[in-house]
Amino acid sequence: MMNMKNISLVFVMIVLIITVSCRSTKKLQTAINKKDTALVIHNTPVTMDSLKIGRKDIDNLQKNYIDFKTFSAKIKVQYEDSKGKQPDVVAFIKMYKDSVIWVSINATFLSIEAFRILITKNNITILNKLEKQVEVHPLSYLESVSKIPLDFKTLQDLIIGNPIYVGDKIVAYKQTENHILLSTVGDFFKNLLTISANTNLIERSKLDDIDVNQNRTGDLTYSEYVNTDHGFFSTYREISVAEKTKVDIILNFKQNDFNKDLTFPFSIPKNYKAK
Repeated sequence: MMNMKNISLVFVMIVLIITVSCRSTKKLQTAINKKDTALVIHNTPVTMDSLKIGRKDIDNLQKNYIDFKTFSAKIKVQYEDSKGKQPDVVAFIKMYKDSVIWVSINATFLSIEAFRILITKNNITILNKLEKQVEVHPLSYLESVSKIPLDFKTLQDLIIGNPIYVGDKIVAYKQTENHILLSTVGDFFKNLLTISANTNLIERSKLDDIDVNQNRTGDLTYSEYVNTDHGFFSTYREISVAEKTKVDIILNFKQNDFNKDLTFPFSIPKNYKAK
């Protein structure tokens, strides 16, 4: 069974899809399915024509950007590591754009709410309901834990499923019958994007650190899109990371709603101890 003392940290990262980040590049490559290797671009030169097409594809990708005022979702989280499959967790997320992210984590094997988390532009507060403890950290705590640059907007995009870390410079481009393969370089990462040629929806984002001394990388896939009033939303996402051991994470969005009236109940009981 997963160590419940560490579950809040684990699922702050997992539920908010922060675990897309940061493992050894060489070891992560061994965790990627062989069938994916066909989608890797090997120093494909960027001509003026391909640069123009690639820029148009990025513009088309941005047209699918999901905008919202409020968002709520129920997510089934499956997690497996070297110790085997861990107990499933259900997470409820509520967001008010550019203001607050609220998360309730329910341990299904205990049938109770285990943690409640409140994230604002300044702070992250974690209520550990199992041990009656409260933790308060600056927002930069998420960056120090995940080891990737994270601000509030990036966090929102991670949850919604909007592309992140798409750089301004296109360094490689290739189009197949079904996919557009586009590699960009930004301030922090080289991002290899796999985009559906038919729908212009992102299917995969593979991040590699441009700082060879950092050597951070991550791999995230998006699928099972549904058409909402606010755009196409990916309801099924897979994350595979590997360091000393391989970790597989599945985020299955069971419910999602946009622009509904929401409340964000959050209070700290007097008997909770600060950690």
